[in-house]
Amino acid sequence: MSRPGLFITFEGIDGAGKSSHIEGLAAAFRAQGRTVTVSREPGGTPLAEKLRTLVLNDPMDALTESLLIFAARRDHLLNVIEPALARGEVVLCDRFTDATFAYQGAGRGFDLGVLSTLERLAQTGLAPEANLMREPDLTVWFDLAPEVAAERLAGARVPDRFEAQPVEFFRRVAQGYADRAAAAPGRFARLDAAQERHRVWQQLTSVFVRKGWLAIMVATQGGPQ
Repeated sequence: MSRPGLFITFEGIDGAGKSSHIEGLAAAFRAQGRTVTVSREPGGTPLAEKLRTLVLNDPMDALTESLLIFAARRDHLLNVIEPALARGEVVLCDRFTDATFAYQGAGRGFDLGVLSTLERLAQTGLAPEANLMREPDLTVWFDLAPEVAAERLAGARVPDRFEAQPVEFFRRVAQGYADRAAAAPGRFARLDAAQERHRVWQQLTSVFVRKGWLAIMVATQGGPQ
């Protein structure tokens, strides 16, 4: 029997360390025979990557920003995520819609009702069940204090338009993530991202072992170096 696809998203404020664990988890899934697609948002397709460059670098208001992000998401869903899930693959995506509600909604103070409307428009009519809105099977939230994240990012690279925001902005973003997790506790898995990297990896893999998606032997091997 073919195995169903899994759509797993990774969320957290800039500097939380989520990106360093995605490839390790991909390797763990591949080690037990799964085909894995790793992607990111905004981005994942040629069009979405162009929109990502605009969103991260060009000044714009919150509505324009949100429209571009959801346009990129629609293209990403149509051309990468949905086809991979239809093939039974595991899709690991660095950010998805929760980031939009956290950054544009909580961070920028943009209308959550408008974001919900855009979410339905962009994410409905893609799966075989045409009336259902595509959501992740699991969202892994790397929870980290904004002050700690800022220390990690300091001097790491030239900041983009979001990374250059003050700590107060990231406090609002972090609260936005907390609100999303509280509204969908069955979909979210919270990790304490303040711990050492190998401890975060142990937290991460234990989530997938409990769900029966990873074998214990595979989960205890590898991880980010």
